Amino acid sequence: MLYAVAICFLAGLGAGLGTGFAGMSAAAVISPMLITFLGVEPYMAVGIALASDVLASAVSAYTYGKNKNLDIKNGLVMMIAVLCFTLVGSFVSSLVPSTAMGGFSTFMTLLLGIKFILRPVMTTKSTMQSVSVRKRFWQSVVCGSAVGFICGFVGAGGGMMMLLLLTSVLGYELKTAVGTSVFIMAFTAFTGSVSHFAIGGAPNMWYLLLCVLSTLLWARIAAKFANKASPVTLNRATGVVLTVLGLAILAVNYL
Repeated sequence: MLYAVAICFLAGLGAGLGTGFAGMSAAAVISPMLITFLGVEPYMAVGIALASDVLASAVSAYTYGKNKNLDIKNGLVMMIAVLCFTLVGSFVSSLVPSTAMGGFSTFMTLLLGIKFILRPVMTTKSTMQSVSVRKRFWQSVVCGSAVGFICGFVGAGGGMMMLLLLTSVLGYELKTAVGTSVFIMAFTAFTGSVSHFAIGGAPNMWYLLLCVLSTLLWARIAAKFANKASPVTLNRATGVVLTVLGLAILAVNYL
């Protein structure tokens, strides 16, 4: 029991820091930990991870929103596009031969972490708000569609894809990008977890409770720190967290 508590706590720690700092999906951390160290069936492990993501993303979004680092209007547009094209991506994925893309999310986490360290996002809110409403709307639709399709086709990488597109394509400053990303992830994670449990049945309630509480705790801590940090500090902290998590997940999966 103590072993299980320790594994769930460490999984929640990594997932919570990734969520609070970078809007990263908890599934990227919790799933491989539960599968490798506790022998949880993969489909159920993803369900537990998504359920852990719901409250962690919601409390992170609340913290970012309270600090005026959340774009709800365009976030809703992007969320609708993500949900719709996740279904499209899943359908297309079922028609083509399976490919070895399980490491997509992990490598993206690692590369994005290195990117934030070497090339930090220094966009300001004034620059971000200079984009026209119409242009921002269509950018949100296109980027949300791309994220949704990739998530549905590959089965992972949503949080990282969203953060990359929000900062690189939509030109968001980092705090608003993370705040908007976790806002979207709260809804997508809820939808995903409900569907997983509806199809696969009830999970191990102890594992679920431990992962949810640990992820929620560390996401709250990370989000509070992130909203008080300077842009330079936040870029470096986010980069370090993502790089360490990426390397840790690689070690768990391949060593």
